[in-house]
Amino acid sequence: MENNTEVAEFILLGLSSAPELQVPLFMIFTLIYLISVVGNLGMVILILMDSRLHIPMYFFLSNLSLVDFCYSSAVTPKVMAGLLLGDKVISYNACAAQVFFFASLGSVENYLLASMAYDCYAAVCKPLHYTTTMTTGVCACLVIGSYVYGFLNASLHIRDTFSLSFCKSNVVHHFFCDVPAVMALSCSDRQISELILVIVASFNIVFALLVILISYLFIFVTILKMHSAEGYQKALSTCASHLTAVSIFYGTIIFMYLQPSSSHSMDTDKIASVFYTMVIPMLNPLVYSLRNKEVKNAFKKVAEKATSPWLHLVNV
Repeated sequence: MENNTEVAEFILLGLSSAPELQVPLFMIFTLIYLISVVGNLGMVILILMDSRLHIPMYFFLSNLSLVDFCYSSAVTPKVMAGLLLGDKVISYNACAAQVFFFASLGSVENYLLASMAYDCYAAVCKPLHYTTTMTTGVCACLVIGSYVYGFLNASLHIRDTFSLSFCKSNVVHHFFCDVPAVMALSCSDRQISELILVIVASFNIVFALLVILISYLFIFVTILKMHSAEGYQKALSTCASHLTAVSIFYGTIIFMYLQPSSSHSMDTDKIASVFYTMVIPMLNPLVYSLRNKEVKNAFKKVAEKATSPWLHLVNV
């Protein structure tokens, strides 16, 4: 990162400048963030507490929930402060930090979803070899690799974005510091930086999607060959939650990033960004808890343990 900028801080335009919308939007985003925090941290705690969930599928899910919590927390609190207090100023270093954590955690989630697809493939297509395929070491390597690559990927974006000169406007046409929105403010030639962004983002998305699509191709072929209704239902229940999360995540990301910069509409980008920065982290724990019997049973077990002392006092 070079000291070739005259900008010491940025101003985030936010979602809307209409005064009458600030409080309603603050209330909506506060509710979304609270659900996201409770849902994701609750999922992590639930998986840690219940020994029946100490299997690869839930190891990946606990990391996904942790990433979703951090992912949302990198953006949402600043948005809420802007809506409630009108504080739309963010320092140069804070903007760089927001870009770093947002880009790194988004990349980690991308590869965690691919790892979970491989886990589904191993569970459905190779059930007899599952315990030898998805060992503790393999799961740890997949998760650690996702984190390491995510942080390296974010470091590349930080270097390419904040090595540019910012000597014109410091008004970011977004509600958080996203790479395309910050790059648009540069007064230096940013063609190479934009090209690198598109290439790296395309590689990440395409590679992870290939892993997911190939895994599900084998899964669907295996399901079609099943003659047992019980096996068919078990295979579907194993994959349904993950497939739903994948569809939501990649549908939004592809719409947002894999299009030429000339076709970007800031208002459209803001709506899409709200979805993947706030709504998706809230939806993932709901999707997995509502569509997964083991998670629901574990939650009931924990809830019964928590309420039994109170019920005993009432009965006494």
